[in-house]
Amino acid sequence: MKSLRFDIITIFPNLFASYLEETIIARAIRKKLLRVNLVDLRRFAKAHDAHRSVDGRPYGGGPGMILLLEPIFKALRSLKLVSASGIRTGKRTRVVMLTPDGKQFNQREAERLAKYDRLVLLCGRYEGFDARTLKLVDEKLSIGPYVLAGGELPAMVVLEAVARHIPGVVGHPDALKEETFSKGMDYVEYPQYTRPEKFVPAGLRLRGSDLRSKRGAAWRVPKILLSGDHKKIAEWRKRHWASR
Repeated sequence: MKSLRFDIITIFPNLFASYLEETIIARAIRKKLLRVNLVDLRRFAKAHDAHRSVDGRPYGGGPGMILLLEPIFKALRSLKLVSASGIRTGKRTRVVMLTPDGKQFNQREAERLAKYDRLVLLCGRYEGFDARTLKLVDEKLSIGPYVLAGGELPAMVVLEAVARHIPGVVGHPDALKEETFSKGMDYVEYPQYTRPEKFVPAGLRLRGSDLRSKRGAAWRVPKILLSGDHKKIAEWRKRHWASR
C-alpha cells in the first residue's frame, strides 16, 4: 500500500492543527496512507536568540523582511535532505518552495507530485526568501496569481489536492475517474442530485423568523436519473458536462 510523507516547514505550525484533525486528511493519517510532519522553522534560529528570529532586512534596502537562508538550510539538514556541503539528497523526494512567482499549481501538478514518496513544502512569509534558498529546492509552486500573507494556506491546498491521488484516501475507488479537472479535460462536471426527489419551496419556516417561504413550483430531480438505466444516465451526464 502506497503512503506519502509530507514535511511542512513553517513558522506557524499551529495553523495546521485543526486542518489535520478533520476531513479526509485526518482519516488518511489514521489509515497510515499519509504522514504529515510539521517542522517549526524557528527551532533553527541562532542559539541564544531570545526572539528566535528567522528573518532579516534585505541587502540594498527595500520594504519588509526576508526569510533567512541559514534556518532553512538547517531545517532541511535535520530532515536529511541536504548534505553539509549543500548538496540536495533524498531519492523519490521533492522539495517545493511555495511562492507567488512559482509555476501555477493545478490538477496535473497534483497527479505528478503524488508519484513521489516524500514531499517537502517550504512555506514563505514576509517579503519572501533569500534568493540562495533556490539552491536547496527542486521547484517553485504557486496556487494562484495573487499574494497571501504566507505559504501555509497554499501548503494545505497542495497537501489535499495531492493526497486525493493516493489510493485509499478518497473513499470510493471510482471517485477520481470523473473528477473535476480529470485527465484529458480542463474542467469536467455534470449536475448531481440527492434526496428528496421533489422539493417544494413552500411552507418552510426560516430559521430565526416566523416568516415562511413563498410558494413556488416544485424543484424536481430529472427523471432520467431515477430510471435505473445506466446507459441513458451516462449519456445524459455526458450531454450535461460543464466544459470550459
